[in-house]
Amino acid sequence: MKRTFYLFNPGCLERQDNTLKFTPYSVDEEGKEHPLQPRFLPVEDINEFYCFGSLRASSSLFNFLGQKDICLHFFDYYENYTGSFMPRDSLLSGKMLLAQTSAYQNKKQRLFIAQSFIEGAAYNMVRNLMYYNRRGKDLEVTINTINDLSIEIKQTTNIEELMGLEGQIRRYYYEAFNLIVNDFEMGVRSKQPPKNEVNALISFGNMICYTQCLRAIHQTQLNPTISYLHTPGERRYSLCLDISEIFKPIIVDRVIFRVLNRKEIQSKHFEKKLSHCLLNENGKKLFVKAIEDKLEETFQHKSLGRKVSFKHLIKLECYKLAKHLLNIEEYKPFKTYW
Repeated sequence: MKRTFYLFNPGCLERQDNTLKFTPYSVDEEGKEHPLQPRFLPVEDINEFYCFGSLRASSSLFNFLGQKDICLHFFDYYENYTGSFMPRDSLLSGKMLLAQTSAYQNKKQRLFIAQSFIEGAAYNMVRNLMYYNRRGKDLEVTINTINDLSIEIKQTTNIEELMGLEGQIRRYYYEAFNLIVNDFEMGVRSKQPPKNEVNALISFGNMICYTQCLRAIHQTQLNPTISYLHTPGERRYSLCLDISEIFKPIIVDRVIFRVLNRKEIQSKHFEKKLSHCLLNENGKKLFVKAIEDKLEETFQHKSLGRKVSFKHLIKLECYKLAKHLLNIEEYKPFKTYW
């Protein structure tokens, strides 16, 4: 199975014969670069790269990556997603593009799809809360509140009203983090940059989930720029934001609860400054390892009757949306059953 590689150090990525060589480097006080031991990466083992440090690369490298269907995702100092290099679209479909556009322009169709995303997200949030409620966290009031709000999802008449309802659901959900997580306070949701440890993990994890959705969309005939819940805009893959709503609770949030409550990630794994709080290098490595383990984790899929990984589950969600857009089968969001 192909793997995801995370590049935390600045360095140079280049093609060497039919493989890849990454040479990290350190920078001294005078700003001089000192190459470290290079690492050779068999190209057949690579699915994608996440680049968190500065990266030197040439056009010949990107040509090679495009041929091998390997993408690179780039993040800035504050761990915000800044862009991706994606291989050439080999699954382009004019029929699908027209179907996506038609569904967006049809207010009733767009609202139905957007409502489905929020319905799935809210249900998966509640399942998380129910898990911890059974373990003595006293979340009954929050669960009932979100369930009551969820009933109103199908009653919304436009996207703005739906987004307002989603904001209320997520506010109650995030308030419950203070009861679920030991030793850390969630506080108010803050991002760009996050203000505390829990917010730092949420932002970092959501960006990984977002790029996983982008990769899954790229492997289908869907266009990532045409979305239904989030308004399509310039220079962003808004369909990834839509689909990631379903998976953030069951992938990102569950990993956050586990690594904090098991003390796998502690205060020493964060870099705190007056204006922000971010994971340090060791913290990033621990967290991405936990996310990767979750993505590769398998479960018995009820409809398929076989085991699938969470990473593959995201792709299956894209296929379901594509079938709906082509009038093959009505879209139903994934709802966890454990």
